[in-house]
Amino acid sequence: MLAKAEWAHLIPHQGTMCLLDEVIEFTAETIRARTDSHRRADHPLRSNGILRAVHLCEYGAQAMAVHGALLAREAGMAAAPGFLVSLREVSFTLARIDDLAGPLEVFGERLLGSESSWQYAFRIEHAAVEIAAGRAAVMLR
Repeated sequence: MLAKAEWAHLIPHQGTMCLLDEVIEFTAETIRARTDSHRRADHPLRSNGILRAVHLCEYGAQAMAVHGALLAREAGMAAAPGFLVSLREVSFTLARIDDLAGPLEVFGERLLGSESSWQYAFRIEHAAVEIAAGRAAVMLR
């Protein structure tokens, strides 16, 4: 398990915009993280006091960023900055997430990785029930 202090400086998401709290485990192909940020009143993506399920895509994208940064660090390098360029086959089982008690588990699986782009599948669970899933692609600089 890796606390936020061990990896947060490796990604561009800082302060309250760093949505993940800890990395439970990661391998060369997968990452599993946990967070309670969806319940925070100061969540930067809240609108009219509500945090909508669509924002779970950002949780998936941040898991990708953390995974890439951890792998780069293991190789003695820094991860290249990237831009989210597509989301595909995204599904949600609820409309909002700020009212969920307990942590979210965020899973990412690298499908493709090169020097110029990454493609991941992501899944978010609450209380061991899938609440969102999809695929995301990032273009690297």
